[in-house]
Amino acid sequence: MITYYHDRSVQVTSAAIRADDRVYPLAEITLVWHQRGSRSWRVLAGRGAIGAALAGPLVAAVAGVALAIWWNRSLTVTIAIVGASALVGLAVGPAADFLFEHLDRSYARGSRQRELWVRWRGRPVRLLRTADARRFGQIYRAVQRAVEATEPARR
Repeated sequence: MITYYHDRSVQVTSAAIRADDRVYPLAEITLVWHQRGSRSWRVLAGRGAIGAALAGPLVAAVAGVALAIWWNRSLTVTIAIVGASALVGLAVGPAADFLFEHLDRSYARGSRQRELWVRWRGRPVRLLRTADARRFGQIYRAVQRAVEATEPARR
């Protein structure tokens, strides 16, 4: 028996698919498809907040330099304002790696619910519903490989 995918709630083997303690033999599955739900505005708002957190100090630094030039104060004051603005801009550096990692994970998880469906014994059955795009893709590809591997035996 070949195991194509395995985690705590889903197992895809060359014999069957187990999802949430239900077993579906591959010989009884005739069709596999997926559906996507609507976008999650909460996820999109979170991505926007991360973008704002990254851009905020940089915008403040540019605004500080522009103000220093516009005010036309003494050289000492202008240098102090530009220096303080540069420090504010550099403040984003240590936090950027952390924020970019969260942004990356957000895209890996996806912003939609995804569902994996099969036709089992002639009726549609939803095997999986998840917002984790990466996990969904792994499971969907595993199910496709398992079903394709059993097709020569079905003919």
